[in-house]
Amino acid sequence: MATKAQVIKSNRSLVKPKYSTRVVRRCWRCGRKRGYMRKFDICRICFRELATKGEIPGVVKAS
Repeated sequence: MATKAQVIKSNRSLVKPKYSTRVVRRCWRCGRKRGYMRKFDICRICFRELATKGEIPGVVKAS
């Protein structure tokens, strides 16, 4: 779980970073920056939880 300071720092949109690779994308649920899935805007752990519950439309668990 990311600290509040880290989340606030990465969400600062007032100043655009010098290079586009410096943008830190974080999960909107937990604030995790690793294992981030751009298509869903969440990390892999939260994705798996929501997909298992059936809360992500169009995502089905493979059998």
